[in-house]
Amino acid sequence: MNPGLLLLLVAVVVAVGFGLYRRRTDGAFAVAAAAPSAWSSVAASLPDAELGERATLLQFSSAFCAPCRTTRVVLADVADRFEGVAHLEVDAEQHLDLVRALDVRRTPTTLVLDRDGHELTRAAGAPRREQVLAALPALLGS
Repeated sequence: MNPGLLLLLVAVVVAVGFGLYRRRTDGAFAVAAAAPSAWSSVAASLPDAELGERATLLQFSSAFCAPCRTTRVVLADVADRFEGVAHLEVDAEQHLDLVRALDVRRTPTTLVLDRDGHELTRAAGAPRREQVLAALPALLGS
């Protein structure tokens, strides 16, 4: 087999595999590792920010991120539907210290915080409305 053709075939298989992986995991919420209150880091960087009474949807965005705009609409809609749920959007480029403290690696990233500001789950990429709603029931039932 021609080495160039073999290399092309390998590149296509790797690209398709990576695309399928990203499609499956993008926007999916994963349980957060136990960590100190995420809100203490947010409050230090954004003193005027307010924690939601029941939950906070903390979104990290950047100026030229198209999925960030979609995420903003989805999270704002979910926050409007439920009393005590707040949506807070943070410009990742303007708050690099907070990005590092909370280990945000891409935009958009959404953290779901409980009423005490502890991170319960996070999603890297643009979550769908159903994914956000599925991440909230335990918080909204209390």
